[in-house]
Amino acid sequence: MPTLSVFLDVPLAPKTRGRLLDDFQKDENPNKVYLAYEVCMTGNEVPWLPPVVPKTLMKLAHDPSQSYEYLPEHGLEAFIHVATELLVGRHSPAIVENRVGGVHTIGGSGAIRLAAMFLKDWHRGPRVVYLQPSQKEQHGFIFQEMGFIIREYTFWDPYQLASDTGKLFDVVEHAPERSIVVLYNPGSFILPRKRWIKLAKVMKRKQIFLFFDVPDQGFISGDPDRDNKILRYFVSQGFEFFCSQCFSNSFGLYDERIGCLIAVALSNEALLHIRSQLDSYARYMWCSPPALGSRVITTILSNPALRVEWKKSLRGVVENIMLTREKVKEKLRLLGTPGSWEHITEQDGMHSFLGISVDQVDYLVTKKHIYIPKTGQFNLTCINNQNIDYIAQSINEAILAIGPGPQPREPPTKESVVPEDSELQVPGLKREGTKFSGLAALLRSKK
Repeated sequence: MPTLSVFLDVPLAPKTRGRLLDDFQKDENPNKVYLAYEVCMTGNEVPWLPPVVPKTLMKLAHDPSQSYEYLPEHGLEAFIHVATELLVGRHSPAIVENRVGGVHTIGGSGAIRLAAMFLKDWHRGPRVVYLQPSQKEQHGFIFQEMGFIIREYTFWDPYQLASDTGKLFDVVEHAPERSIVVLYNPGSFILPRKRWIKLAKVMKRKQIFLFFDVPDQGFISGDPDRDNKILRYFVSQGFEFFCSQCFSNSFGLYDERIGCLIAVALSNEALLHIRSQLDSYARYMWCSPPALGSRVITTILSNPALRVEWKKSLRGVVENIMLTREKVKEKLRLLGTPGSWEHITEQDGMHSFLGISVDQVDYLVTKKHIYIPKTGQFNLTCINNQNIDYIAQSINEAILAIGPGPQPREPPTKESVVPEDSELQVPGLKREGTKFSGLAALLRSKK
């Protein structure tokens, strides 16, 4: 008599990620292009790897002094030290006062999960977390699993075709006191100093708990110190916060899953208590994090010559990204593509909003076999000399076939907007002057 499986009623889990990639891989069109990779790609369509990394790997492989014992639950102490310095600065007041520390995690998502577990047990406030849409699929589910309510906010203004970081004021003003606000890639937030001072005062008054998420340090301006400027401002103002770090993009070590959760506390005593709890959670989640990738990063960041070589490679990648932005915009101009395309070069980082409609995105996917998410946010490093002309011509064709190109315009009145989820709605601010950061500002100043 056959025995029925105890797992007979287990359904297939809904697929929340990777559908676009599945469609791309099944597509047999020779001109197909995938612009939604999360990794930094090279012109040869392989993930980018700084030359200093394989050199360091070879050095470590032939080092007879290397120990292969389990790391402690909090990870490699030397790695936590260099990761903390990279984030807050070597001479940070938090380091001087010994109130910043961290836990070596399994990737950035491991840092998010570890922090979410801690906040679930110890954060005294409403279970409300504000996230940007790009974080919802992965990090949103982690917080939801811990019992938090997720509320979305976005800086991208589809009407003005620009990132309006002034909307952060709205989020903070309307958030319940003691809410958790996750700031994704804070290096891309451009506000005048006076506005940051005002924002910090509001956050302190409402006791907002900040959670920085830094997925690719240095990919905004090419300089990790410059990208972390805003985070360091909040350190100097005496804020306590968490920060998840991921080193996959910055060092090209995607398969090593290297992350770190940094905690900035108000005192050394508070930090010791936080660290003890985080260590406890890490002990039963993964017991000991993997060591190889963290040893590579520690070696590079601890050696002045290797560190300079790494930063030079990083700067080169960011310069190529900015050059790609200029090329795409210029090719669309030469094709006479309707609409304004200035927003392509006015953004920073590896990913950008193309600023086209959902129908135009669908046209690119179904007719031209160019795969990008419905948000229109694409990875600049997926564009290379072999596919850039085809991509530009396809965008031009999509605009001509579907309708007018993107034009800055006034947003519709509130009465004409039907909210999809009233809980996730955040009233918009009147847009303030957009400033440009990193190499975008540098390139514009040379025109």
